[in-house]
Amino acid sequence: MLSISQNDFVRLTDFIIKNYGINLKAKKVLIEGRLSNYLSSKGYSSFAEYVDYITTTKNNADIEIMLNKLTTNHTFFMREEKHFSFFNEVILPYIEETNKNHSLSIWSAGCSSGEEPYTLSIIMKEYFKSKPVKWDTRLLATDISQNALGKAAKGFYNEDSLKALPTPWKQAYFAKKENGYQVTDELRKNVIFRTFNLMDPICFKNKFDVIFCRNVMIYFDKPTKAALIQRYYDALNPGGYLMIGHSETVDREESNFTYIMPATYRKPL
Repeated sequence: MLSISQNDFVRLTDFIIKNYGINLKAKKVLIEGRLSNYLSSKGYSSFAEYVDYITTTKNNADIEIMLNKLTTNHTFFMREEKHFSFFNEVILPYIEETNKNHSLSIWSAGCSSGEEPYTLSIIMKEYFKSKPVKWDTRLLATDISQNALGKAAKGFYNEDSLKALPTPWKQAYFAKKENGYQVTDELRKNVIFRTFNLMDPICFKNKFDVIFCRNVMIYFDKPTKAALIQRYYDALNPGGYLMIGHSETVDREESNFTYIMPATYRKPL
C-alpha cells in the first residue's frame, strides 16, 4: 500500500480545504486507506506524483473521484424526519399565508443522490394539491458531485432507501421496477438539479424561503462553516429557515440566526 508523506498530506489537504471547504486535516489514515489502491490501479508510483497532478491540473473529473472516495454520501428518503414534519406543519402554512406570488423558493444544498429534494417535493405536492390556488412547487437541488447529480436526475432507488416513505406516497410518486423504484416524471420535473460548489458566492436570482443543508458541514472547519452560514443568512428571505444536520450546530453568538429547535434556525423578520 502506498503511504503519504507529511508534506504531501499537507499539500493535498490544504488544496481540498481551500477549494472545497472540506477539512481532512485529521484524516491521514483515511486518505491513505481510501486512495492507495486507486492510485496504484491508475499507475501512480507515489502520493507525491498524484498530489502534483491533482493540484496543478485541477481536473474536475479526477477531483470528483477523489472527493467521492474521501467523503461519505449516505442518505435515504425521510432522513431526520422531524425536519420534514416541521416543514409540512409549520413552514408551509407560513409560506402559504405570507407569500402572495404562490411560488416557493426552496434549496436543497448538497443534495447528494436526490432523496432529500424528492422528499421535499412530495411533501409540497401533497400539501398544495387540494388548495384552490395553483402553487409553483419546483425546488433547486445542488451538489458539487456530477456523479451524485447524475444518480439524482435518474431517480432510481432501491427498496431500502424508500422504507420510511408512506405507502400512498410510494404508489403516487414511484413506479415499481424489478430492482427498485423509479421516480415519476411529474416528480422528477419538480426538482431542478444544478452543479454548485458551496465555497462559491451564492448569487441566485431570488432569495430562498428555506435552505436545507444537512450533514454537509460536518467536513468543514469552523471558519469555513461560519462563512457559509453567513452566506446562507444573506441568501434567505426575512423569516426564512435554515435546516442543518442534527450532528451540526450554528454558533449563536457569531450568527444572527434565531434558534428554533435542534438543527433548525430562522432569519428574523
